[in-house]
Amino acid sequence: MIDFVELRRGMVDSQVRTNDVTDPRIVEAMLEIPRERFVPDHLRPLAYIDDDLIVRAATAAAPARYLLEPMVLAKLVQLADVQAEDLVLDIGSGTGYSAAILARLSGQVVSVEDDADLVAAANATLADLAISNVACFSGPLTQGWAPEAPYDVILVNGSVDIVPPALLAQLKDGGRLVTVVGRGGAGRAAVFSRAGEAISERVVFNAAIPLLPGFEALPRFTF
Repeated sequence: MIDFVELRRGMVDSQVRTNDVTDPRIVEAMLEIPRERFVPDHLRPLAYIDDDLIVRAATAAAPARYLLEPMVLAKLVQLADVQAEDLVLDIGSGTGYSAAILARLSGQVVSVEDDADLVAAANATLADLAISNVACFSGPLTQGWAPEAPYDVILVNGSVDIVPPALLAQLKDGGRLVTVVGRGGAGRAAVFSRAGEAISERVVFNAAIPLLPGFEALPRFTF
């Protein structure tokens, strides 16, 4: 019998606390939320490893989707500085683990996924865990979810080549968007902040995570 509670504690102690995640609310949330519930059954023994986990295999029509490694997710959430009354938009939340973590820290989470099966899986798990302050919607990831905008925080679950203007437009004055810009070794975690009509960018740490489909830069043509 796998002791997931012990594995969860080990994840927090060896991957989260040791990587400058000092917000006790995030540590507590990651100790409480059963990560193994958000991965396919055959991957549950690997739920707490220090790596991204596939939650949807690649097909001819769509690339694989991943649950972000715990350390990077924790550091991104800390960078977002989520407050208890915040309205949070979780982009590409997959099976809902990031939404569950954010739900412990904020007032309300809006989760957007472009895969109906992932939305259904997230809704089922969140309901089973009695997490009631998350609303999951299906739609294009790059468009966010305008009906509930503006948001205090937007988290993008994957790396991006570019941050779509549609997402930045959904930030409140004082709002923050966090993601990883760039691929592989070139990836840098950044926070984009709105002050009036101005958007500033601050790069904070290196991170290599999978690219979120739809956030690729358009190819440039040269003559």
